[in-house]
Amino acid sequence: MPHVVVIGAGIVGAATAIELLRDGHRVTILEPGEPGGEQAASYGNGTLLNPSSVIPMSAPGIWRKVPGWLADPLGPLAIRWRYLPRLLPWLTRFLRAGATEARVAATARALRPLLLDAPELHRRLAEEAGVGDLITRQGVLFVFPSRADFEAEALAWRLRRETGVRWLELSADELRQREPALSRRYTFAVLVEENGQCRDPGAYVAALVRLAVAQGAELRRERAVGFRIEGQRLRAVRTEAGEVAGDRAVIAAGAWSHVLAAEAGDRVPLETERGYHAVIGDPGIAPRYPVMPSDGKMACVMSAQGLRLAGQVELAGLDAAPNWQRAAVLRDFARQVFPDLPADLPERKVKVWMGHRPSTPDGLPCIGPASGCADVVHAFGHGHVGLTAGAMTARLVADLMGGKPAAFPLAPYAAQRF
Repeated sequence: MPHVVVIGAGIVGAATAIELLRDGHRVTILEPGEPGGEQAASYGNGTLLNPSSVIPMSAPGIWRKVPGWLADPLGPLAIRWRYLPRLLPWLTRFLRAGATEARVAATARALRPLLLDAPELHRRLAEEAGVGDLITRQGVLFVFPSRADFEAEALAWRLRRETGVRWLELSADELRQREPALSRRYTFAVLVEENGQCRDPGAYVAALVRLAVAQGAELRRERAVGFRIEGQRLRAVRTEAGEVAGDRAVIAAGAWSHVLAAEAGDRVPLETERGYHAVIGDPGIAPRYPVMPSDGKMACVMSAQGLRLAGQVELAGLDAAPNWQRAAVLRDFARQVFPDLPADLPERKVKVWMGHRPSTPDGLPCIGPASGCADVVHAFGHGHVGLTAGAMTARLVADLMGGKPAAFPLAPYAAQRF
């Protein structure tokens, strides 16, 4: 079996390393940071494992909202003015990707097989890594102030149904019985029972990397910068510290992957959708379910560290300083969702974070061989579904490396589509 260099130790890279080892490959993992550390998108996401997350960010008519995004720096989706000139090519593709219902439906159909059975796939990985308790499958509550608010999202829920997502509709009384901590302003909900949660994504990823190393992978704290390709065959991955010889390579470097993809022959329009979270330690409440309030555009979940409030999309590039007011918006909105939260939270009880979702304009990841060298395989660009899709992506990459047929067609994820 060939020697495979996996670039990146986030959820995709960590799970891929394990699947490659399972198939008998020799594996080296390149990761300059701490696996599962705070620098990684895998660390700070909303913790959800949602097979129902098939709806891309871009949708018909969304172009009308662009002026509002520019005007409101604290809205659910914001664009920093200074970054707009650099963002325009990506933003144009983004708006085009959701211009028609047919395009959104095609994306939903392509996302569904990547996400299907994700809680179960992750449970198996977590148990193998000795952290099976981190994965749960109690479902996720999507809550609305009224049924009319749910019906206003009819396209998204119809496309979910058409791709096989099922849910249980709850009246105000039924919702109160399921989730007593929830504000009474929410009078309608749907419970998607197939959805799950990873209660501590950082610890989960760290455990997967430890498992990979225990099974024979080499972990090198180096940053990959390119490849040495001769005669369209990979000879080595170039790092800041020198070369790492290898027969194959996997690009799973998150929001930094596009630089490496270009080195392998593919120019991928990859942006960072900067996401924020606030974690309230010892919040005084214990919601039974992860909650997604329609008017908050956020995830409200109990995690190992406390009540995690995650969401927001900020398009400002990789280098701009965080706007911590965006995390404060999440913290403050949580009191509208859970009225029993203390009104005045001491600073020591709230921890904030910002990270980089690696996002393509059409909402689909890049999975498959690179144009300039088939020995290099893309596995990045998962946007909001990286944690959920990580396990299936890993299996697909391992099958590619082993010359096995894919579980389903990979054409929608080809980097060459750009």
